[in-house]
Amino acid sequence: MSKHTEHSSYREKLVEHLFVGELLKESWRLDRYDLEVAKPEVDNAGYDLVLEAHGVIRHVQLKTSFIGSSTTKQNVHVRLANKPSGCVVWIYFDERTLALGPFLYFGGEPGKPLPSLETAKVAKQTKPNREGQKSERPNIREIRRPEFSSFSTLNGIYVALFGKAPTVQKEMTTGRLLTPAFVESR
Repeated sequence: MSKHTEHSSYREKLVEHLFVGELLKESWRLDRYDLEVAKPEVDNAGYDLVLEAHGVIRHVQLKTSFIGSSTTKQNVHVRLANKPSGCVVWIYFDERTLALGPFLYFGGEPGKPLPSLETAKVAKQTKPNREGQKSERPNIREIRRPEFSSFSTLNGIYVALFGKAPTVQKEMTTGRLLTPAFVESR
């Protein structure tokens, strides 16, 4: 049994923390300090994180695979479509270094809902019942890899999630941060 199977919960949490850290670094690099991160107490609506930046709230279901994995699809909970700007971020990572990327994205533009899941295939249980049949999971849909957009950089997935960050400028005399509206009114 591989460590990816035996310690899958550990791996998922590790990659989640690395991803959140990278998003916070990107926000810092952009001179934007408005990224907020929240976790649901209960995981029954299909999302792992709630992220907010630049006025965009995202309910994000995270998926992970190591580079070279044979995974071709991901299961998505239908309730994710009920959330404003729900989306799925599928993170690939290097097994040895844990470097993140590429990033796959399934969702709408910032502020827009998840694309319809109505035509997606209903997922099945991974283990068969006593009769050897795998029953359907009525609230879970399969999304195949070609339906995801791919981003090679963290900035690419950041922009997919939140759009381009509004420019933040500093006033020349005091060094204070100016909001875009204040900059325009001067």
